[in-house]
Amino acid sequence: MEILVCVKRVPMVGGKIVLTAGGQEVETRMSGFAISPHEECAVEEAVQITERLGGMVSVLTLGPAAAADQLREALALGAKRAVLLETDGREWGPIATADAIVAEARRRADAGQGYDLVLLGNEAADTGDYQVGVRVAHALGWPCATGIKNLEIVADGARARREYRGTEELFEFGLPAVITVKEGINLPRYPSLPGRLRAAQGDPPGARDRAEAGHGAGHRGGRCARPGQGAGGDGGAAVTSGAAVSGGLP
Repeated sequence: MEILVCVKRVPMVGGKIVLTAGGQEVETRMSGFAISPHEECAVEEAVQITERLGGMVSVLTLGPAAAADQLREALALGAKRAVLLETDGREWGPIATADAIVAEARRRADAGQGYDLVLLGNEAADTGDYQVGVRVAHALGWPCATGIKNLEIVADGARARREYRGTEELFEFGLPAVITVKEGINLPRYPSLPGRLRAAQGDPPGARDRAEAGHGAGHRGGRCARPGQGAGGDGGAAVTSGAAVSGGLP
């Protein structure tokens, strides 16, 4: 089973929020960053599914070059492939974000390795848009379930449950599909030392394509790395996303 998990680089909570001089953005130069909590649970859920059924977990993020740190966090948790769609660091809106994810999913399908399942957090920890998963599913024409707290992969598709106003709702649908999960669907594992070491492997960064932040569907490729396996299968990082570019995560 091929699973794509979309994660977002968000400021760590608990610190003082300071605006930039223009008052239009949050000053992040002194902030620490992490994966949004719902999406950390999405990574864990994907890893658990592939541990049971086989397959591979890919993790994707849109962001500046420094967002490679968040991809490494996901790789240390058990993901096997990372895709960085690099931007200039400015915030993307939900429409542009969804369009970039859809483009990656279609590229992967065109290469004959389409995703069976796309997992996202129910909402980002910083903006709380709640839109990206639904927009991705609509663009791909796939079933979508949101706010999921229990997920089963069955022979003919998926079975997902969520709580709504004190009532449990059950959704059954075929794959491929898009599912957004909520914190509490599982307890994310703590990355092991071997996992961290594997995530740190890779060649120095080479050429990279840039996404066009904030311009609708625009993005021009990206980078993906599978730790420990180069083009020849003997170390380094494989790069296959978007236009052919070289290098692993920095």
